[in-house]
Amino acid sequence: MQVEIINKSDSEVQFLVEGIKSSFASALRRTMVSEIPAMSIEWVDFRRNDSAMNDEIVANRLGQIPLTFDKESYNLMADCKCDGKGCTNCQVKFALKKKGPTMVYSGDLKSTDKEVKPVFDNIPIVELFGDQEVQLEATAQLEFGKTHSKWQGAVVGYQEGPVVLEKETNTCPVHKSIPTSKGHLVAKSDCEMCLDAIEAAKKKGKVEKLDDCFVFNVESVCGLKAEEVVLSATDILEKKFTEFGKDLKKLK
Repeated sequence: MQVEIINKSDSEVQFLVEGIKSSFASALRRTMVSEIPAMSIEWVDFRRNDSAMNDEIVANRLGQIPLTFDKESYNLMADCKCDGKGCTNCQVKFALKKKGPTMVYSGDLKSTDKEVKPVFDNIPIVELFGDQEVQLEATAQLEFGKTHSKWQGAVVGYQEGPVVLEKETNTCPVHKSIPTSKGHLVAKSDCEMCLDAIEAAKKKGKVEKLDDCFVFNVESVCGLKAEEVVLSATDILEKKFTEFGKDLKKLK
């Protein structure tokens, strides 16, 4: 298996993987989306809410705010020594008190842990008019995207069985082709100019479709960097494969 980083930033990463099957590519995608522990607000205790939005809507907006966190500092509640009762090892408290007229933003949330805070400070929560006021306390915890979308680790897509143009380097004037071990991969399957390049290469007999080559596009939607999401997913898959191997041996 070969892996090559094509583009990378803190929030997004694009990489090429060669030598894997579609089943593994699908498993990797599902793991990044739904099985990476992420921090999100789960409980909200309203002391006062005079805004035009009811408590449930405000609580839902709070839950959708991505939070930064140190994955080594917090446990899942199910694995914590507090037996799910809630403690500083598995939960983080937030406080919010704001009086109108003003817009309440994610940056107005005050955390008990400076390492756990909104990824973006300018996410609007609710607008307050006149003397309206909102006052609340919230509790965030780690959980998985398969439990609720607010804990989703990333938005992930991949291009399966890409078309490769052998010896073709300038396939499209807009999108740069991606070099592989067998040729050059067309960057965008939905780009008309990329598709025109494919048709032109077909006439020359230079088109080959690979079943073991995938380009992943990963955008983090949690407090982890995109690279951390990918690495965490591979660790989770490796652990699952190891446990499966051990269980399989018991059947012999």
